[in-house]
Amino acid sequence: MTSFQRAVPGPESLLALSFPSDPQLSPEGHRVAFVLTRVEEETPHQPDPDFPKPRYRSHLWLSAGGEARQLTRGEGRDSSPRWSPDGMTLAFVREGGGEKAQLFLLPLTGGEAQRVTRFRGGVQDVQWSPDGRWLSFLSTGDDEDRRDERGEARVITRPRPRFNGRDWLPERPARLWRYDLTTGELHEWLTPTVEVTTYAWWPDSRGVLLVSSATEEDAVQWRQEVDTLDLDGKRTRLTRWNSAIGTVLPHPDGVRFALVGRPEGKGSPEDPHLFLVEGDGRWRRLDAGWDRPIGNLVGGDCHVGAFPERPVWLDDETLLVLSTVGGSCGLFRVGLDGTVTPQDHDPQTVISAFTARGGGVALIRERADRFPEVELNGVRVTELQSCLPFPARTPQRVTFFNELGEGEGWVLLPDGDAPAPAVLSIHGGPHTAYGHAFMHEFQLLAAHGYAVCYSNPRGSAGYGQSWSSAIFGRWGTVDMADLLAFLDACLAASPALDSGRTAVMGGSYGGYMTNWITGHTDRFRAAITDRSICNLLSFGGTSDIGMRFWDDELGLNFHRSADAPRLWDMSPLKYVEQVRTPTLIVHSVLDHRCPIEQAEQWYAALRLHGVPVRFVRFPGEDHELSRSGRPDRRLKRLEEYLAWLETWLQATEPREQRATETTA
Repeated sequence: MTSFQRAVPGPESLLALSFPSDPQLSPEGHRVAFVLTRVEEETPHQPDPDFPKPRYRSHLWLSAGGEARQLTRGEGRDSSPRWSPDGMTLAFVREGGGEKAQLFLLPLTGGEAQRVTRFRGGVQDVQWSPDGRWLSFLSTGDDEDRRDERGEARVITRPRPRFNGRDWLPERPARLWRYDLTTGELHEWLTPTVEVTTYAWWPDSRGVLLVSSATEEDAVQWRQEVDTLDLDGKRTRLTRWNSAIGTVLPHPDGVRFALVGRPEGKGSPEDPHLFLVEGDGRWRRLDAGWDRPIGNLVGGDCHVGAFPERPVWLDDETLLVLSTVGGSCGLFRVGLDGTVTPQDHDPQTVISAFTARGGGVALIRERADRFPEVELNGVRVTELQSCLPFPARTPQRVTFFNELGEGEGWVLLPDGDAPAPAVLSIHGGPHTAYGHAFMHEFQLLAAHGYAVCYSNPRGSAGYGQSWSSAIFGRWGTVDMADLLAFLDACLAASPALDSGRTAVMGGSYGGYMTNWITGHTDRFRAAITDRSICNLLSFGGTSDIGMRFWDDELGLNFHRSADAPRLWDMSPLKYVEQVRTPTLIVHSVLDHRCPIEQAEQWYAALRLHGVPVRFVRFPGEDHELSRSGRPDRRLKRLEEYLAWLETWLQATEPREQRATETTA
């Protein structure tokens, strides 16, 4: 092995990275508290040489514009820093030692953190009341579900018993609690019958706005409303929204409020937008002249932790929001008069999180060749790029065209002049985007000699509503045409790419498209399908979003007999007899978004038809494995990717001369 080969980074390069998250600006706007997550050995004093246990460990950090300093040093995971209104105390949650996340208070003048809760269940969504008297949070309290541990039967009567990232949902939703800092009393404020998904304090501290659904049936159909809850526990409905709501933000006047969501009758192909709701329930869209979605929809794989993007009132007339524009995301001002103007938008970067207060802004910014960094009022306060154990490559932009106009994508090229194999990567969603976020996976593949081609075909977010909704009812048609046109454009633009050695890969919707494409063309030597879909009919009854998703995306549903033939026509499994492409299947056991039965069906069918196939199952992981899964499992996934591509792309002879089968 040459010295150059030894210098090529492997999957273990992931362990060298430190992941920033949850930048929280202080009330006066001059300090930022954030979370920094590193990978450390779980038992550093007694490591097991035969079974290393790299695990995430998170701590709170603080900067006033200069070099950041570490605030906490616990053995577990500290997260969710929240400033008191006077800027003297940080509330946060700590998880470790076999306990779920509990609420702590850290005085910034010095001293140890004070523990507030001792629940069996965890604490989440901690917020201070604006007057500083109360701390509120959501928690299931001391409820415990030990039925699986005890081997008991589980009786299901709810429409959605499981959810991705949470597995079995609790029998009782999390309650809203209130902690009185003047008396030290903890009070169960609201016991909802349906889960509260988000909430926010009124500016005068008289209570909170909260988002929930009237019934569990409404919840699985993404029909939500906004209520107000006063300090005495009186709950009053404020909207007749009947659709999905992402977040709410009370206006400084204490009467109106803004929300991010989709109005009634609009499903998942509709871009999320910003609305103002009056005190009498009337509403209007504030960004009506802005044909881009609110929020960051550009995917990256170095996002471990929370990435806040709730809009902020800068004054009575102006909000500050994130918005996705093509493959970038920036900060924009939205006025009550409907004007949308950029405040901080670089078309080559992604702002993936922000908070704003006191005239200042704290954020996380990244670029395709720049690791995510924390910034405070325009000054970078971290230098996490220095943790990269390899030089980051800069992608080249490649365009393609269809009847809607120009589409864009990028190619990340490896070193050297020799013809390089090309990998077409397809994002999930489908209404998300690839772009200028940092992708460790892509950088790793390029370092190993693969050109990574990634784009935003029709259906992607960030290019206007007509582009986002262009695949309604026709998955596998114009989107496939765009993907293949983009790949052809990459091959034409880069003579260094070897058109005879190409692979296709993707996750979630990208996994669906990988399965679909290999059932309709033999042009690829290899495929990697991750957390994929192959059978639209069975997906409808097993996914945590299946009761509504196909209605939104295709105008069809699995429980209607008239729709079943069309759903089968759009299922990759129908075309499995045509697949010849050697396929690596990667899936997680606790993925309830794209359930593992989808991978099991695809694996069984490929085996029956003699297609070389390898199936890698991950226990204890869900739909987020590639982005925030346990470090050792993320390493194994990347090892499998590299080994599969090495097997099928690096050799120059036709694949018919190669081994005909690999086993799980």
